[in-house]
Amino acid sequence: MRTAGTFKTERVIATPQRAAIQVQGSSSNVLNFCANNYLGLADHPQVVERASEYLHKWGNGLSSVRFICGTQSIHKDLEDQISQFYGSGRDTILYASCFDANAGVFESLLTENDAIISDALNHASIIDGVRLCKAKRFRYANGDAQDLDRQLQKASEAGCPVKMVVTDGVFSMDGVVAPLRDICDVVEKHGAVLLVDDAHATGFVGETGRGTGEYWGVLDRVHLVNSTLGKALGGASGGYTVGNPLLVSLLRNTSRPYLFSNTLAPSVVGAAAAALDLVSNAETRTPLLQQLWANAELFRTRMTDAGFTLAGKDHAIIPVMLGDARVASQMADALLRRGIYVIGFSFPVVPRDRARIRVQLSAAHTTEHVNRAVDAFIEVGRELNVI
Repeated sequence: MRTAGTFKTERVIATPQRAAIQVQGSSSNVLNFCANNYLGLADHPQVVERASEYLHKWGNGLSSVRFICGTQSIHKDLEDQISQFYGSGRDTILYASCFDANAGVFESLLTENDAIISDALNHASIIDGVRLCKAKRFRYANGDAQDLDRQLQKASEAGCPVKMVVTDGVFSMDGVVAPLRDICDVVEKHGAVLLVDDAHATGFVGETGRGTGEYWGVLDRVHLVNSTLGKALGGASGGYTVGNPLLVSLLRNTSRPYLFSNTLAPSVVGAAAAALDLVSNAETRTPLLQQLWANAELFRTRMTDAGFTLAGKDHAIIPVMLGDARVASQMADALLRRGIYVIGFSFPVVPRDRARIRVQLSAAHTTEHVNRAVDAFIEVGRELNVI
């Protein structure tokens, strides 16, 4: 693995998560361009203050799962807050992570007679959740509504009474937004159910941060959304499923990750509630979104002009495509020496010969930060004959 350039090491951060961090072993700060901290809320004063407030008022933890003695009023309040964020007529169930939400949804809602139709590039947590379920499995080509139509037809011909389509809202290795409008058309044609994993969209994609459903204008046509509190919404942990109240009620009674995992710690609940307050308020949300998307546009424009090959569109994830795993690893190391913290991604996280550096912009980055990153990419890119 070391020879192939696919061995992964963990860099240790010696500061809170923010735009400029200190990596253990380094004497100076580096600019972080690989966090899911899209809105810069991981160390936002209001988020940190609410987390501390809830910690002191509600304790460190519940030492219990929800249905025994692990539900405080703050957990119900956060579930209601998330439901209201998405609009009326919805209910929400909290999980320890979005991974757990994906692990618990399929087995709970589908039987061996039903069908799951999954995008070929869905996240590993969806793949693992599907494996836990006995429903028949169909896979459609990434973002291909025509192939989805064909697979749904096959599921109907197989006599599956319930057909659930599942897709990432944003494919995080590529920075590509799923074509939900086309997907919704096909789902409704076949009377299927649509589940969207919006982990890399919640809080910042769409005009008011409601995610890919809002981005495409189809939020009311998506039956279930699984997402996270650990990326744009404060950066800690926690996940949820939001959608049809009857389905959410069924999950509360049958979803194993929910029934057998400790409830969310009060500090995490408080931080998430504060982050949602910031995103729900136009006065605080608007400048964050404006800075984030200005940063993304600046980075993409300058990198393209410099001759780099970039993937994705309309997202804060901008992969710099390199192909060779060794080159991706070497470039990431060289950039770190220049004060830019990024990570090279290679097989098995991405397909062979599709290695890349996934750059993630944040509202916490300044224009100067972005320009420094691009300047460093250009310098290293020339040294490695990438451009």
